Amino acid sequence: MLKVLLLSAYHARSHAYWCEGLQQHFPEYRWQILHLPARYFAWRVRGNPLSWYQQPELSQSYDLIVATSMVDLATLRGLHPQLSKIPTLLYFHENQFAYPGNADSNSVLEAQMVSMYSAMSADTVLFNSAYNRDTWFAGLDALLSKLPDHKPDGLIEKLRKKSACLPVPLADDVLKANASQRENNLLNIVWNHRWEYDKGPSQLLQFVKVLPQERQICFHIIGQSFRRAPAEFEALKIELNKRNGLGRWGFVENRQEYLQLLAKCDIALSTALHDFQGLALMEAVASGCKPLVPDRLAYREYIPESFRYPSLPEKPEEEAQAAVEQLEVAINTDFDPQLSEVWRWAAQRPAYREVFESLAALEVSCAAR
Repeated sequence: MLKVLLLSAYHARSHAYWCEGLQQHFPEYRWQILHLPARYFAWRVRGNPLSWYQQPELSQSYDLIVATSMVDLATLRGLHPQLSKIPTLLYFHENQFAYPGNADSNSVLEAQMVSMYSAMSADTVLFNSAYNRDTWFAGLDALLSKLPDHKPDGLIEKLRKKSACLPVPLADDVLKANASQRENNLLNIVWNHRWEYDKGPSQLLQFVKVLPQERQICFHIIGQSFRRAPAEFEALKIELNKRNGLGRWGFVENRQEYLQLLAKCDIALSTALHDFQGLALMEAVASGCKPLVPDRLAYREYIPESFRYPSLPEKPEEEAQAAVEQLEVAINTDFDPQLSEVWRWAAQRPAYREVFESLAALEVSCAAR
């Protein structure tokens, strides 16, 4: 039985989703989890070793450490030398190189450097998608090229050799497609992303504006919202009410109610400018929705071309028109539901087990030497 220390320095919803899945699907392991709330981003990323400095859990013995990329792993292992003897896995849900422009450049640079040092400190590095991996390495290469001197040779190649891709699997409660739940006379479109600028609210508003008025559509805008939502959402609500196309509005707190709504929808729409995996979209598609996504980001890895519209992020009106045209293609194209089965834990668990047990064996071999 492996004893595993699970560290999540910025415990956002997707990070918690992954941590809960690990514990649920590996009940034979003894899990010890430490996590910090998903607020004060810059402080969390740089300050988590200080926040955890006096945690007694860090002085215990473990077979394996699993940490998210927000964890300052290098500093943590330096402050607690016994941790440096334990095999460690670093998991990237996202990376700060590929986020849309951020005004607070110093905090972004800090986060980028932390992720680099953590990757150097880890024995194995996993990314939730090839897009995440490739943008992180491209960003790291660009960062290293700006440093004035004394840069390590071969760092990128060394990090690549210990890196791989393994997605966050879907939770077991995600419903499988059931066509009988759908309304034949009305096209239900769900947009279930965070209400933030990186999810493309301007593109979403333009999409609604260019939709033909004669098409009967009901929109469900149900992503997680925060105190300060982009102004486009108020304009979007007005626009949808004008065309009598507003369905569910706002975050659905009840998980089962949320999943049942997904199962009744026809199209899962994304207008995202950034998505490193797309869990919200995956849940909707696994529930039976046909996807409609921009031809960019991680979507290219698992969404067939017929369901991707041209990517024109600098021209939202043109992109919206292209998305509306692609909507007609998507409606009339069959989507193979088996494609989404590989996203579930049943399919991904063996790969996770192999990584965990290979790392645990690394400790045995090190001890033997």
